[in-house]
Amino acid sequence: MKPNLKKRAFTLGTMTGALALTGFLSSCSTQPTTPGSAADNPPPAPREFRAAWVSTVANIDWPTKPGLPAAQQQAEAVAILDRAVSLNLNAIVLQVRPAADAIYPSQIEPWTEYLTGAQGKPPSPMYDPLAFWVKEAHARGLELHAWFNPYRARHDNAKSPAAPNHITNTIPSAVKRYGKFMWMDPAEEAASKQTMDVILDVVRRYDIDGVHIDDYFYPYPIAAPEVAGNAQALDGNGKPVAKELDFPDGPAWERYLAGGGKLDRASWRRDNVNRLIEAMYKGVHREKSWVRVGISPFGMGRPDRRPPGITGFSQYDKLYADAELWLEKGWVDYFVPQLYWPIAQTAQSYPVLLDYWISQNPQGRHMWPGLFTSRIGAAPPTLNYEPKEIVDQIALTRARPLSTGHVHFSMAALTQNRKGISDQLRATTYQGQVLVPATPWLASAGPGTPLVTAKRGKDGVDLKLKAGKATTLYAIWARHGGEWRFSVAPAARVDWTVPDDAQLGAADLVVVSAVDRLGKEGARVYAWRKP
Repeated sequence: MKPNLKKRAFTLGTMTGALALTGFLSSCSTQPTTPGSAADNPPPAPREFRAAWVSTVANIDWPTKPGLPAAQQQAEAVAILDRAVSLNLNAIVLQVRPAADAIYPSQIEPWTEYLTGAQGKPPSPMYDPLAFWVKEAHARGLELHAWFNPYRARHDNAKSPAAPNHITNTIPSAVKRYGKFMWMDPAEEAASKQTMDVILDVVRRYDIDGVHIDDYFYPYPIAAPEVAGNAQALDGNGKPVAKELDFPDGPAWERYLAGGGKLDRASWRRDNVNRLIEAMYKGVHREKSWVRVGISPFGMGRPDRRPPGITGFSQYDKLYADAELWLEKGWVDYFVPQLYWPIAQTAQSYPVLLDYWISQNPQGRHMWPGLFTSRIGAAPPTLNYEPKEIVDQIALTRARPLSTGHVHFSMAALTQNRKGISDQLRATTYQGQVLVPATPWLASAGPGTPLVTAKRGKDGVDLKLKAGKATTLYAIWARHGGEWRFSVAPAARVDWTVPDDAQLGAADLVVVSAVDRLGKEGARVYAWRKP
């Protein structure tokens, strides 16, 4: 297929061809060449954020059940990463803090029970799961984003007692019961401090690419228990109005008022969350400027700003999440609204909601909507998607130049290949590798120029690559019969082969560049030209 280079860059991902790992076949090498004409200049690198969430809570994605031996946990992690590579994804968003606990050794919070079946109990034999995930992801050219639940402390369905160093035991005043949940009170300074301490501890200790938080701020409302003799409130049509259990933050609210606070209670709650978001964004970048901060809020915005026809739950009024403000202030590097509804569902239409969030993004932060891929094959009464819904949602996202990626919830649907979704994505939507979009608003000196030698081998052009400064990936173009093929290689590997094409034959020109942590591409090196 002859590519139309005027199309959006991601369409280059439809080009076939990949790099095959091999030994270098000869000690002989060529020096880098120079472009001979305009036709020798490769097109821009194709870019799109293609990611999937990996949930540890309730063993949704990993590990498949608690108590597995360390070797089996690692094998399951590798299988997930290999599946991501086979689908041409480029990032994994791994849940590292499900409920004020940890999937890694922490001095602040206990081991999660989802690893071993008992909170506070380490894996056996002992290893560091987060360090393992980071190392194995980077070895495959995948980004690894650490996903934190900011306020959930515990659910009544927990299988083991809270560990002695769990926040419910160490700082019980910072935690409130809400229905079946124990919830870290956003108004309690000790709760927010613990969340910040946990996040910054991970940023300092691990080579992660992003910090990611989900949609749990104040808890989703639950129905208040009925009390005998209470009159049922009615709406304007005379229908009963469901009562909601209010979050029990009275002590902090009373302290706020006693200190001269002037905000109403809803605005005060939103301010509590806003202060954490701002502190997290600035704190992460003080530690490591290249670690991107992402938030994945509920997918509908403020009721007073919604497009006509959009109705439903208000996170602004119920979760006290002022997501529009976070975009306005630039307190995120990427924004992943959970657009978990079908295209044709008018009251929560996927494209209408996506356009809304794009319109609320004055700082031009990355807009990478969340897709409910796990609805494919879901059991009733959950709405059941066909794979076409996800394929079409990706196509609609790509039709909007200001939305440059997406995230699947969750990896389980792709690993299980529900109704053939993974096969369809690989065949029609993810046919080639792509780089993550660059993040120019974060400081970066850019990568150095790689040292490249090349030699014609048995099955292709064999490359020896040596990374320059700050390199995380190599971007590699190969021209076959006038068509450019694009591939990505991790900077940790040095021996690669650009394979011959089954239809077009051997590459006549190979060009290589380095890419840094923020997606910035360096100078291109003309590594090989057919004699």
